Amino acid sequence: MTSAEGAVQRVLVAWCPAWEQDSELDTWAFEQVVTVLEGFCPRVEVLCPGACAIGARGPAGYFGGEEALARKIIDAVARLGFACQVGVADGLFAAQLAARMGMATIVAPGGTPVFLAPHPVGSLGNPELADLLPRLGIRTLGEFAALSAAEAANRFGSTGALAHRLARGLGPRPLIPRPPSADLSVSVVFDPPAEQDEPVVFAAKALAEQLHAGLAARGLACVRVQVQVICADGQEIARLWRHEGLLSSLAVAERVRWQLAGWRAAQDARGRGVTAPGRLPFADEAIPVGGIALLRLVPDQLVRNTGRQLGLWGETAVDDRVARAALRVQAMLRHDSVVRPLLAGGRSPADQVTLVPFGDAADPLFPLDRPWPGRLLAPAPSTVYPIPRSAKVTDESGAAVTVTGRALISAPPAWLSAHGEARLAIISWAGPWPLTERWWSPATSRRQARFQLVAEDGSARLAVVQDGQWLIEASYD
Repeated sequence: MTSAEGAVQRVLVAWCPAWEQDSELDTWAFEQVVTVLEGFCPRVEVLCPGACAIGARGPAGYFGGEEALARKIIDAVARLGFACQVGVADGLFAAQLAARMGMATIVAPGGTPVFLAPHPVGSLGNPELADLLPRLGIRTLGEFAALSAAEAANRFGSTGALAHRLARGLGPRPLIPRPPSADLSVSVVFDPPAEQDEPVVFAAKALAEQLHAGLAARGLACVRVQVQVICADGQEIARLWRHEGLLSSLAVAERVRWQLAGWRAAQDARGRGVTAPGRLPFADEAIPVGGIALLRLVPDQLVRNTGRQLGLWGETAVDDRVARAALRVQAMLRHDSVVRPLLAGGRSPADQVTLVPFGDAADPLFPLDRPWPGRLLAPAPSTVYPIPRSAKVTDESGAAVTVTGRALISAPPAWLSAHGEARLAIISWAGPWPLTERWWSPATSRRQARFQLVAEDGSARLAVVQDGQWLIEASYD
């Protein structure tokens, strides 16, 4: 998003939290949101399902300023039935963070470094740096930005150098100052036109490999690609896609599949005369009619290919194989079919890992670098149950063990019956440790007393008493 060290583009990011909270939302619905943004700026960059970006300077001048533009976009998306948050800042990274802070968050030109400074280093989306930097005493982006660029590159490698640029409010990497003279786009003609998506997706992977080979021969890499489709009736449709990091061939094919799925779903709905409640009609939408006659990939954003630093023991080669396999599964199934764990904060073991789709950057709901008083000490349980299992804990006489509001137990735990299993004698236990969270919110408040229980068979469990019921949250295998 930069053309030089000091020239940072004003970027507007529209973020719909609904897609992050509900992975079952269809691509058709998201296509409607993208179409709304195209009414404000014809060049919309899709960051991921649920988030889009546009250059803010031109549209803001036409619609009466950045705040007015943000409000118009929020209102337009609301008519589709979705909540939308908009952030405007210098550069894509800051605009994404701003979008998550409120309905319309505008960072003044030149104010991005100050805006970024208090954010935790976990905002960079790099799990390794999010773990390493706080242990070195660097907890915020402002503290990280205070390091010199040379120190960041020498200590943390190329990944740290890119993260340092983000923390300073600059683009992730310097862009080529002028586009190359050669046409680096690649295309394939389908004769007869392809009626099914699979041949187009298969061709997209081959085209992406051809595209990357041409870029590599010139020392370039692509971080944004435009997918252009020409239909049998001559209609042309295009969409920009961005990926966090360099786009692989499978990643390009995956995005072509997403886009075709969205277009096809909208075409089917139009054929049935369906307009979803609260959504805009299809009258002004570009939907493929008939088969696809041509597919073209255009490298819309180019950067210098600086290469990748190999690990001492060959770790990068293993990571590349894993990445290729994960992207292939995503291309065959769906974007959220492969997730990676992101370490988080929180006081409960279930809160301390956030699952995000592979290839996406995300911020955990509970930041890792906060103190979290009341958090269980190490070691952490190895198995956390998605739904806590019911249990029954009794004393020597067979009476249920209870916990008072002052965290006093009625009797020492002696017997455990967990989730319908046979009763086991408790040979060791620790607790109770009271926990009260979010008391100010009746919908999400939680009050528990936690115990660690060791049974006669050697198994160890993390148990809680909540609302008078015993539950098994996790086990120590």
